[in-house]
Amino acid sequence: MSRGALQPSQQKLAEKFTILNDRGVGMLTRIYNIKKQGQVWKACSDPKAKPSYLVDKNLESVVKFIVRKFPAIETRNNNQQLTQLQKEKSEILKNLSLYYFTFVDVMEFKDNVSELLNTIDACQVFFDVTVNFDLTKNYLDLVVTYTTLMMLLSRIEERKAIIGLYNYAHEMTHGASDREYPRLGQMIVDYENPLKKMMEEFVPHGKSLSDALISLQMVYPRRNLSADQWRNAQLLSLISAPSTMLNPAQSDTMPCEYLSLDCMEKWIVFGFVLCHAVLNTDPAALSLWKLALQSSTCLCLFRDEVFHIHKACEDLFVNIRGYNKRLNDIKECKEQALSQAGSMHRERRKFLRSALKELATVLSDQPGLLGPKALFVFMALSFARDEIIWLLRHADNIQKKSTDDFIDKHVAELIFYMEELRAHIRKYGPVMQRYYVQYLSGFDAVILNELVQNLSVCPEDESIIMSSFVNTMTSLSVKQVEDGDMFDFRGMRLDWFRLQAYTSVSKASLGIADHRELGKMMNTIIFHTKMVDSLVEMLVETSDISIFCFYSRAFEKMFQQCLELPSQSRHSISFPLLCTHFMSCTHELCPEEHHIGDRSLSLCNMFLDEMAKQARNLITDICTEQCTLSDQLLPKHCAKTISQAVNKKSKKLTGKKGEPEREKPGVESMRKNRLLVTNLDKLHTALSELCFSINYVPNMVVWEHTFTPREYLTSHLEIRFTKSIVGMTMYNQATQEIAKPSELLTSVRSYMTVLQSIENYVQIDITRVFNNVLLQQTQHLDSHGEPTITSLYTNWYLETLLRQVSNGHIAYFPAMKAFVNLPTENELTFNAEEYSDISEMRSLSELLGPYGMKFLSESLMWHISSQVAELKKLVVDNVEVLNQMRTSFDKPEQMAALFKKLSSVDSVLKRMTIIGVILSFRSLAQEALRDVLSFHIPFLVSSVEDFKDHIPRETDMKVAMNVYELSSAAGLPCEIDPALVVALSSQKSENISPEEEYKIACLLMVFVAVSMPTLASNVMSQYSPAIEGHCNNIHCLAKAVNQIAAALFTIHKGSIEDRLKEFLALASSSLLKIGQETDKMTTRNRESVYLLLDMIVQESPFLTMDLLESCFPYVLLRNAYHAVYKQSINSSA
Repeated sequence: MSRGALQPSQQKLAEKFTILNDRGVGMLTRIYNIKKQGQVWKACSDPKAKPSYLVDKNLESVVKFIVRKFPAIETRNNNQQLTQLQKEKSEILKNLSLYYFTFVDVMEFKDNVSELLNTIDACQVFFDVTVNFDLTKNYLDLVVTYTTLMMLLSRIEERKAIIGLYNYAHEMTHGASDREYPRLGQMIVDYENPLKKMMEEFVPHGKSLSDALISLQMVYPRRNLSADQWRNAQLLSLISAPSTMLNPAQSDTMPCEYLSLDCMEKWIVFGFVLCHAVLNTDPAALSLWKLALQSSTCLCLFRDEVFHIHKACEDLFVNIRGYNKRLNDIKECKEQALSQAGSMHRERRKFLRSALKELATVLSDQPGLLGPKALFVFMALSFARDEIIWLLRHADNIQKKSTDDFIDKHVAELIFYMEELRAHIRKYGPVMQRYYVQYLSGFDAVILNELVQNLSVCPEDESIIMSSFVNTMTSLSVKQVEDGDMFDFRGMRLDWFRLQAYTSVSKASLGIADHRELGKMMNTIIFHTKMVDSLVEMLVETSDISIFCFYSRAFEKMFQQCLELPSQSRHSISFPLLCTHFMSCTHELCPEEHHIGDRSLSLCNMFLDEMAKQARNLITDICTEQCTLSDQLLPKHCAKTISQAVNKKSKKLTGKKGEPEREKPGVESMRKNRLLVTNLDKLHTALSELCFSINYVPNMVVWEHTFTPREYLTSHLEIRFTKSIVGMTMYNQATQEIAKPSELLTSVRSYMTVLQSIENYVQIDITRVFNNVLLQQTQHLDSHGEPTITSLYTNWYLETLLRQVSNGHIAYFPAMKAFVNLPTENELTFNAEEYSDISEMRSLSELLGPYGMKFLSESLMWHISSQVAELKKLVVDNVEVLNQMRTSFDKPEQMAALFKKLSSVDSVLKRMTIIGVILSFRSLAQEALRDVLSFHIPFLVSSVEDFKDHIPRETDMKVAMNVYELSSAAGLPCEIDPALVVALSSQKSENISPEEEYKIACLLMVFVAVSMPTLASNVMSQYSPAIEGHCNNIHCLAKAVNQIAAALFTIHKGSIEDRLKEFLALASSSLLKIGQETDKMTTRNRESVYLLLDMIVQESPFLTMDLLESCFPYVLLRNAYHAVYKQSINSSA
């Protein structure tokens, strides 16, 4: 076809460039994945993960044979070697078809590119990146994409094996080779050394390519300046010239201003390698090429595949005659790149950090400036992106000994400001739309119309297109933005691309080379249209750093460095935000890249989790410090201070003169100067920095998953708070040691105060954390099945404190409302009073809450029910004797005889005393709970109390029990203990009738009543007025008798009052009998035991003193009190 027959409008250059460039990126993605898959197979130790042809030993020799003979096919002479292939042919065809046809697609892509390049040469297309930007950029992109694809193809080690195996399997199955195989095989062989082959291939395309590259001579050097030059020019600064702040940022080369430096370097390096002859003839070309070689040591081929520039260029030029000068240039440039590039880029990053910070700060305050200064924002994003990618690539491919220039602990800050600018653009998109809609309709349309009118020649097609541009822009209005209309200028931009193609060919009627002003104006207009409808695409074009997805190790290392540096931790959120970029590195031609999504999700999750853990650890350290400070204020620490004060007053000198005075709590708050920084200050500073990061975004969407950073912190705080509360109990199972409830409460409150202060840093609901954790601590086990403080304290009080009471080492002192250690040979490891007095029990109630105290009560009742079960067995053993005693209480001689027949009398009294002790402890716990609830919810408690006090006597027992249960939960004492009723109800035996059960209950009361006189002979039964009780805890029998009787006769529907009257009659007659005894040993503590009757009546809501008077003369009680008080005075004297 002659050049004259070529019609530029029929070649559809714009459409072909658009399609082929997109297709090229898709092919690169597929080839890249095949290469990586080959590396995985090679490194993988699991045979199942590899294709069978790579594992099967029988096929190994076949594969070697095919690769050796490639691309030739020999099936006749080597039947024995290929026999094994016959068995696997269908499997090979199935597994390798995707890979094979990807290579075929590469070949087709190559054919289409070659055809397009030939068409461009034939049309003698004019290229200038400052004029026909889209055409030139797409041309250079296509050349680089094509070159990169062929280089990447040559790096696939298994390519010959895959293609050869597939073809052999195809021939065995279909009787002939695949029709694409001969050309494909030849292409693979030809491109063993892709750059060398392409240098030959591009000889005819040299003129077009070199023209396009040389047009960068005004753009690339201006972009590749040092940080000092940027600083002197006050680049990207909005406030350097306040008077021009509202003026729109203008340039004759708008799209070139934010063009990627990385992209231009690839154009220059690969382009001049392909058309290397121009380096010897054009100084401008040589200057560009040398500048690019000095800036980097390696270039990105695709993702994490790199190309080492200097070595590759040396290898290519070393065999070309007359290229010694170029080889020397390469060596010089390499030396300069190794010695200066690192520091130059480091200084650039340093400058960009401050420049982007200033830009982000000004725009957050005045978002309206995003309109006129949008170009600055996209330039800043592009510059920063180039520097970050350069660092990432070179840090992973270091070619010099010193690595300092490639380790940047402040890179997170730069990424953070990039993300901040991106967020501003997304947030204030409508502001920018409003500005540029007015700009396009009010200014651009007018100027373009004038330019078109002044054109001396304007063919019909070009005139129609440009008229449509003017009409499109003129029709725009602000109302469309206000109404939320969707704008779409893609058609207009494609028309401009077509117009560039029409006007750039050699014989065009309207040549764009002669009308540069039109090209520059249209480039500016295209940028303005993008500000209206393509902001998201612009963000991807200028600030996408999804390449981090393929540098996972470096990505994680940067994150760790960021967290470790307190001044940088506030920028750590930039790493999870980067994971949102990963979506943009996928391509529709490679839909199987779901692993990128999985990687982005796992990385985002890991980053947010690490941030939350770091914040949690800082909070825990602050809590520990605060708990230590709170501990200093505990009453136990004031003893020494009081002692010193008393001694000072009495003028006693204690200790050595040189002994330092103890520091008082609060001294840590006294600062001599502001420069003094405590550990707590450092922790708070670090926490505020990190919390800024966690609080930076409410949520982020990564690969259709929404992540909420604050929830990570909340969940970690819940887990740590739970562990800390349990840990602060300091429970030691071996030694049975545990923290005092009051001390634990102080620590928990300190912890909660710190946690509450977190709300000042992060918008989280800390009350929800408290509710979740503290409510779980009121249960037996938490949500993870771990023991809680409720179970630990319940276990300790039952198994340690109350067990020692049963062993006689501790007594309950009613006067003190506490359990107190008794002097014994083996001293206890704890002081019972410090765990059971009113303040400690209130602290316990605060910690456990009503639910926890209910669990404590249920555990106590379970112990009581087991004691009652044993008592019933003893009753059954003595049932006949007890029946006779029940009816013979008015016959002293007969009673005395029957009493001698009773067995296990001491056991009954001991078990009843244990029950009494447990009930006394429960009474303390209930009273403490009532005090705590009365403080927190006084109105509710008073309502419950009022409800309980006004139950009519005739109320149904089930209804009454419900009220009692409510009252008991609020800590109010009840006539009948509902918890005890429930515990004892579960004891009903299947073999015993209800009547029999009732009879046993009655006889139990008889047994206790007739056994009471034996207490008088016990040395420990002496009543002590100081403690208002007995040292052997028999005063607790009063509570046991009343509560057990009330519970048992509620269960068996008997009259509690009648049964207690019977008990009183039996007990009083039995005790009156010991008044006649003459044996001093038997009556040793007679008066102390008499007082038990008074205690029982005082404790009982069912008995009265009148009733006692009828059974037991009050004068005896009065004399008994007189005797025990007199005895107490004598013993103390």
